[in-house]
Amino acid sequence: MWGGSIERMLSSGAGVYAMIDYMNFKGEGTKETERYKGEGWGLLQVLERMHGTGPGAPKEFAQAAAEVLTRRVKNAPGGAEGGAVAGGWKGRVRGYGG
Repeated sequence: MWGGSIERMLSSGAGVYAMIDYMNFKGEGTKETERYKGEGWGLLQVLERMHGTGPGAPKEFAQAAAEVLTRRVKNAPGGAEGGAVAGGWKGRVRGYGG
């Protein structure tokens, strides 16, 4: 359940920053407009991909966010989101891991 992921993220300043920044950057992940091919890319989808326990949540969050954004690019209609855009997004979320 993603509730545990939130608790792990809230246990560090880096985790709090990452969640707030990602939500402002890509949304909550609860709206239909935040989906391509039925798959979302918001904060909710990143938290759902986290399955670890204990410390290291920001690093796990960064990895999950990169995976979610890669899927978004793959699902984008007509190649609307090219490699340069995806590379910038991945660089941004890589910084969440410290």
